[in-house]
Amino acid sequence: MPLNSDAWRLLLVEDDAANAEHIAQGFRALGHSVQVCGDGAQAIAQVTEHDWDTVILDRMLPDGVDGLSVLATLRNLGKTTPVLVLSALSALDDRVRGLKAGGDDYLTKPFAFAELAARTEALLRRARREPEARRLQVGDLQVDLVERQVVRASRTVLLQPREFRLLVFFMTHPGQLLTRSMLLEAVWHYRFDPQTNVVDVQVSRLRGKIDTPGLAPLIHTVRGAGYMMSNGTTVGGGRP
Repeated sequence: MPLNSDAWRLLLVEDDAANAEHIAQGFRALGHSVQVCGDGAQAIAQVTEHDWDTVILDRMLPDGVDGLSVLATLRNLGKTTPVLVLSALSALDDRVRGLKAGGDDYLTKPFAFAELAARTEALLRRARREPEARRLQVGDLQVDLVERQVVRASRTVLLQPREFRLLVFFMTHPGQLLTRSMLLEAVWHYRFDPQTNVVDVQVSRLRGKIDTPGLAPLIHTVRGAGYMMSNGTTVGGGRP
């Protein structure tokens, strides 16, 4: 049965007419809508002008426009449509090239329709999951993870890359005690304590930019333990 009992809109790009008909009939029998293209030029027009739930894309196409060119066009348009690449090329390098070009899955010929349908459903299930949060907020502090913008009380805060990573880690663990070891591993990727005050120095710099005079402090010191981000009163005896 279709995922969530909804019909999918599939674009099938396959130059082998018999194979295309077999695949299209299989998906239509499952209740889905299928548009078939026989070459890359038609496929580029379809992905440019229309939105699809998923694209099943033969890699080797006639007339000088191959499947990877279609895939590149789709991704250059900023579209995240799931794409399953079909190919008779089964070597590891070919599969890697297809995935690196922006494909979400790669199925080599010959294949059973049941596997193709299962892989397509898996791609759609993954695509329909709730997207990861784009923005974080604690109190009047907001962070846009995509644009890497930080705003506190309607004022833009400029951070260095390390300061930004440190802030994001604090904001994704609100109200949680974060030890220096935890911060070293998450932000600096140290698996050991370098016996320096790098964490304290960086937190102090971040706090100077985030907790400016006149604003309620958000980054708190838990004496003898570490730090905590909290939209409330200072925790554990105050700031150093």
